This record gives sequence, C-alpha cells and structure tokens, in this order.
Amino acid sequence: MVSEQEKRLTRSCMEMALEAGAQKVRVTLSKSSMDLVATLDGEVDKVTACQDRNLEICIFADGRYGAFSTNRLEEAALRRFVGDAVQTTRMLAPDPCRDLPSPERQTKAALTGLELGLYDSAYEGITAADRRQQALGASTWPASGKGWKLISEEGEYSDNLEHSYVLDSGGLEALHTETCFSYGVEVTVEDSRGRKYSGYWWDSCVFGKDLDGAAIGRKALEAAVAQIGSRSIPGGRRTLVLDSEISYKAVSPILAALGGFNLQQNNSFLQGSLGKKLFPEGMTLLDCPHRPGENGSRLFDSEGVATSERPIIENGVIKEYFLNTYMANKLSLAPTQEEATRPLLLPYGSAGNREAILKLCGEGILVTDFNGGNSNIATGDFSYGIEGFEFSGGRITRPVSGMLVTGNFLTLWSKLIAAGNDSRPCKGKLIPTLAFADVDFSGE
Repeated sequence: MVSEQEKRLTRSCMEMALEAGAQKVRVTLSKSSMDLVATLDGEVDKVTACQDRNLEICIFADGRYGAFSTNRLEEAALRRFVGDAVQTTRMLAPDPCRDLPSPERQTKAALTGLELGLYDSAYEGITAADRRQQALGASTWPASGKGWKLISEEGEYSDNLEHSYVLDSGGLEALHTETCFSYGVEVTVEDSRGRKYSGYWWDSCVFGKDLDGAAIGRKALEAAVAQIGSRSIPGGRRTLVLDSEISYKAVSPILAALGGFNLQQNNSFLQGSLGKKLFPEGMTLLDCPHRPGENGSRLFDSEGVATSERPIIENGVIKEYFLNTYMANKLSLAPTQEEATRPLLLPYGSAGNREAILKLCGEGILVTDFNGGNSNIATGDFSYGIEGFEFSGGRITRPVSGMLVTGNFLTLWSKLIAAGNDSRPCKGKLIPTLAFADVDFSGE
C-alpha cells in the first residue's frame, strides 16, 4: 500500500513546487511490483521480479507547463528536482490552454483505493514456489494427437500490484490499488506433412484463485490444432463474424477517432460527429468504468477527473468526445475525461454467444485472429490479414488463412447484424462477438 510516509513525501513535493513559484501543481506517486515465471516446453525458462516507484510532477507556472518525473524520492534530492523543474518550466513557451481540471470535476470517492474491489489480499502471501507451480501447472507439454504433435510451447505467468496516489493544489487527493494475475501461452503444432500451425490464448483477473492456467493452455493448443489444413478460399462479399477475442479491433479506431488529440489535429474520420447518427439504430456503446472486481475499472483518470458511466454512442448517435482539460481548451469545448475507461458494447439484434450468432448468420467467415494490416484514423479505411474459419449452415466447416478483409469502419458498422453477450471481462474493451453483412474479402 502507499504508506503514510510516502503520502507525506508526495504532499511535501507539491508544497516545494508552490514555494518555488509554481501557481498550480499536480503530483502523482506510482508504485508497482511484478513477478513473472516463463516456461519453455514444460520447464521453467525465466524468472523475473521487479519493483518500481516513480513520482511525476506537473508544473503550471507563469502561463507555462512542464511535466517531470523521478525515482529518487529522498527529500533532499526531491527538493533539487522540484526547484529545477520549476525553473525549467519558466523557460518554456507560454501555453494558455494548460490548466488543472476544475475542482468540481475531480473525484471525491477514491479515498482508500479499494472502493472497486480490485485488490486481492492474498497477493502478499504468494511465494516463489506458488508462482512456479502455477506456471508449470498450466503447461500441456508434451502433447500429440491424430496427425499432429506439439513442437513448441511458450507460457508466461505473472502477477502484479499497482498503486497510484494523486494530489493537486486544487484540493484533489485520490488513491487507486489493483492486483492482476495473468497467464498467456503460445503453442506450435506440426502436422504429419511437416506444416506448422500456432495458437495463442490468455486470461487475467483481479483474484489469483480465479486464474485457471491449465484451461488457458488447453485453449491455446485447441486453437493451434483447429488451424491444421487452413488455406485461402475464394474472396468476395461475405458475412464477417468477429470472435470476441479480437472484436475490439472494430471499436478501437472509433474510440481513437473520438479522442481529443486526433480531433484537434484534424486526423479523425469522426471529425464534427458529436450529436450525429452515424451508426445503426439500436447500437449503444457505453463507458462502464466502475465495474467491481474487473481489471481496468477506475474511479478517476490521470488528471483526477471522476469517471462515470455514460454513453459514447447511443442508438447510433455519437454522444461523447474524450477531452482532457488541455484538449478541451484547445478546441473550445467542454472537457469530459481523457479516454474511455471500460467501453462496453450492448447486445444488438438477436443477441447471444458466438455459436448463436453463427447460426443466425448461416454462412460466412469467422475471424479469430488478425495477421498484420492497418487502419487509417483519418479516413476510417482498414485492411487486415485474417485467419479463422469458413462456416455454413451455422456450423464451422474448415479453417482459413492467407486472406485479407478490407473496407471502411463507417461502412462496416452500417452493416451490423448482431453484437453478442459474450465479451471477455479480462479485456480492456468489453466487446462481444460481432457480425457484419457484405464485407469484402480477398483470397485465392
């Protein structure tokens, strides 16, 4: 936890900056610890342990702004650091758009850092032997089956604890504490003709008891085996189903285009879109930052601004830009928060899980992974390499790879058929299985 001594040191740092002539100050103390056990082919390959403690100070002095950080937290060193930071800020060009958020926008609820239930009290008691057992217990090595054998398995177990403590001269004081346990594994299998196929799976959670490493290992192996015999098939316009593992790729560009920096730089395909209906009727994307017990939930952003549940897109209408204080002032708009914290796409159409959506769509291509490609945030155009499965009659028929899916995000979303109810809680973006009609694929 953040100790009382560390809190006093953080407050002292703020007072030093004010004494040195800064008019306004924000100070953030960040602490983290992380332990990792990596395995290779069923044996421990690497063990890593690291701890970090860092202090960042934002100086507002004489109409100028500077941000500085240090990990030397002795009081004498901090006094020199803060004095130099204020002097350096005074040499910068004026920037009248920089300011602290107004006090009424800042959180009053983050008093202990534990309000959202993101801390596993068992974390402190985890031993090196526990971590080793968790990592090795997730291994599927060695493994083989009809027409294939496992030739490589790389796994990585980690657990970490993060704290942040934020103060500013406007009266903000906020704490956040979070534990995270995760495991990811990549496997490669070889078929009887020597062809190699890879599969990957991962999961994370707040509480260590909820992490099932063995299930993650099996899922990765199943994904690799399922790709045996994959090939390109004829292209054309087909129904696209995006698996919930990668469906965020259809939402991330929307959120980026609604961000203040891209809007201010005229580098957004959603420029001037606030209040406009650009998405299908009934499509709703919410920001849900206060979901208890889920990694990534937050009561405040990096400025200390209180987060809240709010619509980003409501019944197809864009309701929110993401504007921190600086970008709001640059654009002469009302500030909101700097980014979406936990975006959640609500079910759309005949909602259900992936299998239900495949049945609804009948036939098309289920995409389970993207292999390279890119999107243009200014135009909304995209082109991605894909792998996955062709399906017909609502059932998977054969694996496919070596194909491209191309289009424009606004056009893609205008053809939304369904959004499921199977988003993964471990994801930063809670986006379920998605289905779109008449999407361009290129293949053999």
